Amino acid sequence: MAHFTGKFEHNYEKTPRFMQIETTIVCQATCWFCPQKKATRRPLFMDMNVIDKILSETKGLGITYRPFILNEPFADKRMPEIVKKIKADKTAKVEFNSNGELVNPVVAEKLFEAGIDAIRFSVDGITKKTFDETRGINFDKVYAHVGNFVKRAQELKHPVDIEVRMIQLPGTEDEQVEFRKYWEDKGAKVLFPELYSYPWEAQTEAVNKPCLKILDETFVYVDGRVTLCCWDSAERAVVGDVKTENLIDIWNGAKLKEYRDLLAVGNRDAIHLCSRCDAYKNLDFSQIKGKVRSDNAPREVNSPN
Repeated sequence: MAHFTGKFEHNYEKTPRFMQIETTIVCQATCWFCPQKKATRRPLFMDMNVIDKILSETKGLGITYRPFILNEPFADKRMPEIVKKIKADKTAKVEFNSNGELVNPVVAEKLFEAGIDAIRFSVDGITKKTFDETRGINFDKVYAHVGNFVKRAQELKHPVDIEVRMIQLPGTEDEQVEFRKYWEDKGAKVLFPELYSYPWEAQTEAVNKPCLKILDETFVYVDGRVTLCCWDSAERAVVGDVKTENLIDIWNGAKLKEYRDLLAVGNRDAIHLCSRCDAYKNLDFSQIKGKVRSDNAPREVNSPN
């Protein structure tokens, strides 16, 4: 594995393009590859006043909000209301990653009404056996709810972008073929991300490469603290707190600048969180020039949902 040499040409915006907000730390699934059950931060649900403060400070900036980090977003029953709050800003978009079990027909209709822009369902199996080994939730409910969401979007001619995902687990190659056909026949996009281990979960060292994850995204924990990265499952790289600071001030603050400068030259070892992270290990950063949008970056990792 080649190490990065030189400096990664990056151009950070004065405001983020994407914002992940962990409105709850709850998830009903038991995915073996996800550290969610180890999370101890509280409260279980973000105070609505904190959510309102974040949205007020970022209104009109054309941000795509993602109301999740290490959780199932629809474990928060306030989510349709939160989507409405976000979409009250005409420049804003809202996207989700979800395991699908809680997106029942009632929730789906509320999301369509609120103006959801995109949703990525992490299903991870076409057979009940594979699904049960991976997710630990109700296979029949997930397939019924995700199938209903896809169907209703078509019936309503709603312009929501829908993607159904299955992680490339060993031994499921034949199942992936069947999975693709099943969901594409229903009109959904399909993606097979590689399995990725969170920093400090399996890795013992870092790869000396830059990172695309911090170019234009910011991440707010359920307690209001802001972290460097969505893969920071154990609060190893906290850079601020929206309860006492302005979100945009944090984005442009000294701590994030320090981290960006270190990552621009591939010095992950100098950052506690990143010193045990191998994300983008196969990416040739010398071929990436200038400004890079993380929504167009190689998606090699699984979400926690």
